[in-house]
Amino acid sequence: MKGEIDIIAMAFDLARAVETLYEHTRRYYYEVMLSGHSCPVCGGTLTMVGESECRCSTCAHTFDPTIAFQRCPACDGTPRLRICRYQCGRCGRDVPSRFVFDARVFDREYFRLRMAESRERQAQQRREISRGFAVTRSAPVAGMAADLDMVPGLAGALDELVGVADLAAWLPLAKGFDLNRYQEHLQAHIGPIEMCFDDLPALEDNSRMDRIWRFVAIIFMAHAGLVQIWQQGQTILVRTCETDTEGY
Repeated sequence: MKGEIDIIAMAFDLARAVETLYEHTRRYYYEVMLSGHSCPVCGGTLTMVGESECRCSTCAHTFDPTIAFQRCPACDGTPRLRICRYQCGRCGRDVPSRFVFDARVFDREYFRLRMAESRERQAQQRREISRGFAVTRSAPVAGMAADLDMVPGLAGALDELVGVADLAAWLPLAKGFDLNRYQEHLQAHIGPIEMCFDDLPALEDNSRMDRIWRFVAIIFMAHAGLVQIWQQGQTILVRTCETDTEGY
């Protein structure tokens, strides 16, 4: 109606304004952090091109400014990247990076090795399963065509099962499911190291429905090539796909 306030439109406008402010703040923060430093190769000016990664505008030399410019506040040792945080190479204490803005930086070599080990374990499991099948394989069994008339009422029951009208009871559940929201939530918690599906934090108070929705979102993400999902015994494991990890 005329004169009413469009709360939804205002919320989207606010979200865009906050995102713009965030990017401006991030860019300004990096400019300040690099203002007192220059390229160690040619002395040129530096520009941040990623979390704790900068590039010289003159010679294009790219390096980690945390390792190049920071020192351990306790012993003045040089920091080194350990998995997803910096530690002093001398005393082992954590060194908070001044060149990471509201994000995490990962040791790509560490994760590359872990991924290679994981792929080798999976290949070994496939080889063992194949050998087990080869030993226990029996002779082919001739199948028979399914005859729905063999069971009285089976055809009618199947018709009712797939009837659209019977899906009405599921509509309240479907309306409460926000796939994009769950995918964003899961992407924020799933990394390149395999983890148990049940360790993923919940979004809703209804634990049963939340687990179902998390699993549905995981299946969609796996179909889109965003994550890998597999089962070991009764445990469901998940991690990001290799292409996402290497392209980080």
